[in-house]
Amino acid sequence: MTDKIPEITIYTDGACSGNPGPGGYGIVLLSGQHRKELSGGYRLTTNNRMELMAAIVGLQALKYPSLVTLYTDSKYIVDAITQGWAKRWRENNWKRNKKEKAMNPDLWEKLLDLYNQHQVEFYWVRGHSGNVENERCDKLAVQASQQSDLPPDPGY
Repeated sequence: MTDKIPEITIYTDGACSGNPGPGGYGIVLLSGQHRKELSGGYRLTTNNRMELMAAIVGLQALKYPSLVTLYTDSKYIVDAITQGWAKRWRENNWKRNKKEKAMNPDLWEKLLDLYNQHQVEFYWVRGHSGNVENERCDKLAVQASQQSDLPPDPGY
């Protein structure tokens, strides 16, 4: 008997009140009849960092290598992965070109490592357009960003 690779759908979103400002991320994981929601935040961060954290925390929550369909409203993430930009930035010592540093190398490093542990397809979904799970992630992210006693974002 062979073990079937788990199939997981992940929805993610990040939010920031000000940019930079207090931020949060929200995640919905779906597998068959199972559903899990995750969220967290930082007292001073950026929207792009929260979008990345959502994808990272969602993938970190998986116990086994999985087939993952990940939906995000961040073109930054979808384009950087699907167009190979993030991989090139890493190969070029986190430089976008000869003069410009890539932003958020700490989080891109984590995301690329997780991407390599799973079979992940990234899809862009328009934010605030009625997608039920994306709207839920947004609500989780905003709520997380409004918590008191948020920790510092160590990479910001």
